[in-house]
Amino acid sequence: MAGLIGTQGGPSRRQNPPAPGTLRVMPLGGVGEFGKNCLALEYGKDMIIIDCGQKFPEDDMFGIDLVIPDFSYIVEHADRLRGIVLTHGHEDHIGGLPHLIRQLGTSRIPIYGSRLTLALVTAKLFELEPDYEPILMPVEGFERGKMGVFDVEFLPVSHSMPHAMALVIETPIGRLFHTGDYKLECEGANGSPLPAPFQRLDLNDPFLLLMADSTNVDREGFAPTEDQVREGLDPILSAAQGTVIMATFSSSLYRVQTGLDLAIKTGRKVAVCGLSLERNFAIATELGLIHYPDYLVRPLAEVVRLPPRQRLLLFTGTQGEPESALARLSRNAFKGYRITEGDTVILSSRIIPGNEKPIWRMINNFYRHGGRVITERDARVHGSGHACRGEMRRLIDIIRPGYFMPVHGEMRQLIIHRELAVECGVPADRVLVFENGTQLELAKSGATLTPTDWAGQVLVDGRSMGGVEEVVLRDRKYLSEDGIVTVILVIDQHTHKIIAGPDIVSRGFVSVEENESLLDDCRRVVTEAFEECDVESQEQWDVVKTAVRKALRRHLTEATDRFPVILPVVVEV
Repeated sequence: MAGLIGTQGGPSRRQNPPAPGTLRVMPLGGVGEFGKNCLALEYGKDMIIIDCGQKFPEDDMFGIDLVIPDFSYIVEHADRLRGIVLTHGHEDHIGGLPHLIRQLGTSRIPIYGSRLTLALVTAKLFELEPDYEPILMPVEGFERGKMGVFDVEFLPVSHSMPHAMALVIETPIGRLFHTGDYKLECEGANGSPLPAPFQRLDLNDPFLLLMADSTNVDREGFAPTEDQVREGLDPILSAAQGTVIMATFSSSLYRVQTGLDLAIKTGRKVAVCGLSLERNFAIATELGLIHYPDYLVRPLAEVVRLPPRQRLLLFTGTQGEPESALARLSRNAFKGYRITEGDTVILSSRIIPGNEKPIWRMINNFYRHGGRVITERDARVHGSGHACRGEMRRLIDIIRPGYFMPVHGEMRQLIIHRELAVECGVPADRVLVFENGTQLELAKSGATLTPTDWAGQVLVDGRSMGGVEEVVLRDRKYLSEDGIVTVILVIDQHTHKIIAGPDIVSRGFVSVEENESLLDDCRRVVTEAFEECDVESQEQWDVVKTAVRKALRRHLTEATDRFPVILPVVVEV
């Protein structure tokens, strides 16, 4: 059974409530890193959680599907938890929630968020099949939610997906402002000097603390609007004589709407490709957040029968994830369509730091098959959903906080954001830069930072929840009972042909001398699995390893009814 690898089951994290008149602020994720955003606020015996996200595993986290915060602190203090507040529906803000819900057991905590956010949460909960339905509290912009001593107002803000919210949080010692992920309109509505959402705020009532997104702190100016992105995409779709493949994040629903509008203008029919994009498209359509005539969106099999000039295919997988729809398309391994000469591929997304290598590999594959790729480096085909420095300055000027805490960024972003806040007039000793797990205790008399060990991470292997013992004992059980089979392939880096092996090394599985016939069959199965991979897949070790592991596991299970651990090793020379 799949489960978790991490810090669960460690020492108790139980501690007393904050001292009277003190607000405790503790990030469990998203501060000092990108992703798995999660922040706890405590006052007296009441606690709320802002966001509950995930992040994708790093390259050395082999076999791990995603990374979530260590929720031990929250679970141990579940008796204080009054609500979970979600700012919007991106995975780095909601992806860890199903795992927290299952750890909380029968503690049915109300979850507040927009209709779209909660619809996306519901879909994720359905996948993990919790034992009960959580209490979902849909909110609209400017509505309020009372959670113990915390009174939370949901302030609608612009972002790359609909229904994003900033939070105005009333506490017994003062007001807090949490931006979530946001960007500001450059000008206010109706002649007001304020961006539209802020016109309803009482800005004469001071804010004690501003917690602000740091993602784009190294970008000057203002984030492009969706209208500006539309102006960049329009001439590309108008001029393209072949099929246009437009790829974006599955949650970038404004960009999806832009694609639909431009398809109507340029006389194209649309097919939606990729499981997560198909799911989000269906949810947004049902909620009335995406609009299009009935004739426009058709099944892929129907669209590909049209002339190339009349096709627009919407894809997800812009970060080059090996098994994503777009990466498979780049290898001509996507069922239903193959890249041909004259196709235009638009990556309507940013290149997230750390993903450069798989993205450029994918781009090279498209060119190899005759496609032309356009990224944000070539034309304005993407606009960030996060505020840039101009908007950050404007926000600080509007809120004028007593204390400033940068969030949502690596340490370099947090420090640069601190410098920006000081430039904007926030006293240097009131700008609080710290990382996950550090505990901020804030009172009218001042602020205190205390390091803790309460903000580890948990590595999720598969869909099921479990403890570290489950995964470790599973591997030990397989190794002790069925052993390990190592498969060694030596591949020529130019021809991508096997030049040595495959060699099969058995430890604790079968005797090599007495099972030559079985090992010969294993070599044959491995060779066939490798040769069945297309050329682009053979360049990607993780794809080759997966194919070899699946084929050999299937063969050994049928031949021996045993389940050895299979370790493929690919050496490129």
